[in-house]
Amino acid sequence: MKEKLGFYQVVELPVARRDTPNFLDLIQVKHSMYGLLEVDVTVARQFIAEHKAQTGETLSFTGYLTFCLARAVDENKSVQSYLKGHKQLVLFDDVDVGMTIERQINGTRAPMGHVIRRANHKTFLEIHQEIRSVQSQPVPPNKGVPSWLRSILLLPWPLPTLFIALLRGMRRRDPTGPAGIVRTGGTVAVSAVGMFGQKSGWGFLPTPYSLMLIVGGIARKPAIVDDRIEPRELLSLTVIFDHDVVDGAPAARFVKRLVELIESGYGLPESEPYVTRWADFEAQPAKE
Repeated sequence: MKEKLGFYQVVELPVARRDTPNFLDLIQVKHSMYGLLEVDVTVARQFIAEHKAQTGETLSFTGYLTFCLARAVDENKSVQSYLKGHKQLVLFDDVDVGMTIERQINGTRAPMGHVIRRANHKTFLEIHQEIRSVQSQPVPPNKGVPSWLRSILLLPWPLPTLFIALLRGMRRRDPTGPAGIVRTGGTVAVSAVGMFGQKSGWGFLPTPYSLMLIVGGIARKPAIVDDRIEPRELLSLTVIFDHDVVDGAPAARFVKRLVELIESGYGLPESEPYVTRWADFEAQPAKE
């Protein structure tokens, strides 16, 4: 006997999201390695809280992770290399960090891509200011996507599928070309979708990048600090590598360095008093 369905309704999918499934289909499946970490972010979080109490400004925590990621990659650039065909690797000097920033589009909140170019040559403050600037700017036409590309992705099936297969092949042949992820989306990426969680939790996403961080929830837990048990803020962080270009040992060394930078509060001013140290911090020149 068939059960009667309860009340339901059919509504229009927001225009801002109609091309999202096809954009996701553009992601080429990689042979990925995953690292699930708990990172002590107490130092950075305390600094951000103190700054807000003193000035009312909320510094970008994602911006700080982006800053540390760029510095770690700058020390080991092999983690952001890409296959070109089957016999070559492309190595990049600049660390361009791709991220999604949520913005208003016709009353709907939707994520839009942005790339922090040459992040390895920028301070935490510069990255923070760039993120806040993008959040406050009006949304560009077609969410910044070329009109011809968005029009194709909105065509009825199977036309978008055929076009996506063509773009994937072009990306594999030349990751620096017009269709390559590096040109349009950066060399590495940070996704902060999991930050909305208030407890431990790791995220998993398909990614076209050779290296990606997925920022999970933050939980307050007991931890050992200088042989003492203290409450600390621990971030669930997922690190994804492309195993086609990065082996396990180099990946482990990279993760170790990244965690060192984050947990030590690298790049944050440490001298007292607070107002003086932040003024000095703002005056720091960008790395050349």
